[in-house]
Amino acid sequence: MRALYSILFCVLLLACGDKKDDSKLYLPASSGNLNTISVVVDNILWEDSVGENIRNIFAAPINGLPTNEPMFNMKQIPPQVFDGFAARNRIVLKIEKGETEASTKIVNDVLAKPQTVAVISGKTNQDIIAQLKENKAKIIDAFNKEEVQEKLRLINKSLLADEAVENKLGITIDIASAYKVSKAEDNFFWIRKNFNNSKTIDLMLYEVPIETISKGDSTVVDIVKMRNQITKTKIPGEDGIYMAVEDAYAPSMFKTIIDNKPAYEVRGLWEMKGYTMGGPFITYAIEDKINNRYLVADGYVYAPSLDKRDHVFELEAMIKSITIK
Repeated sequence: MRALYSILFCVLLLACGDKKDDSKLYLPASSGNLNTISVVVDNILWEDSVGENIRNIFAAPINGLPTNEPMFNMKQIPPQVFDGFAARNRIVLKIEKGETEASTKIVNDVLAKPQTVAVISGKTNQDIIAQLKENKAKIIDAFNKEEVQEKLRLINKSLLADEAVENKLGITIDIASAYKVSKAEDNFFWIRKNFNNSKTIDLMLYEVPIETISKGDSTVVDIVKMRNQITKTKIPGEDGIYMAVEDAYAPSMFKTIIDNKPAYEVRGLWEMKGYTMGGPFITYAIEDKINNRYLVADGYVYAPSLDKRDHVFELEAMIKSITIK
């Protein structure tokens, strides 16, 4: 059986570029926990420098969380037992050391569907490590896209009836039915998911004039200023308490694409001014030139003493489902 899976893996890998490959129609459904990579690598390589570099890259702490949480969880599988149920994980990193030239291939739906497999090959440990470092951004992006789609598939099983939000802002967005609209005011919406007051996951959706955010060195400053203004005026607390971006932690900003439109992604920490409370936030400002605005989707989490990665990822997935009408 193991030999059969190895042969099948090679055949499908060679045929991955053939759009007429009917074998993929009969693949089993993929499985596995969200954001968990099956790392198919020999035990000796896993315990050596190759494994160390894999862990440094794919289990690196995520930006914008108050404590260190890994980008991905990982489970190592020796190649000789990579078959059956073990071969059905949605995201797989396969290390092949042998006589083949150094290369990196990212293929889909190899042994299950949906599935993304990154295959790193090299003659030496140094070859493999060089491929990992050179292609890490591409691999992480491919794995993240696969997991976002899986999260959205789960969310779409039960969606919030948010037509009023979508019609007002001129968008579509997939929001889980566990969320409720807590505030609807002009072009601002505050949507919340409560867990018996022990934690909350919140999503703000609003728009600002396109000139609110400049392009250049001051972009992240403009986004932080915009966010602070919104949270202070739209979600005020009692006795002058309000939410703001935490000064002691510099937010990280990245350029990205949502709905085929340029967007800024900002991750950082928020705090309540005048009260001991805080957590991570993730803000996306999507450029909508046709409507002369930025559509802003801002999620934040309050979950003291608990891991927060998966909650932030849920917000990320919902935000990445946005399309502008």
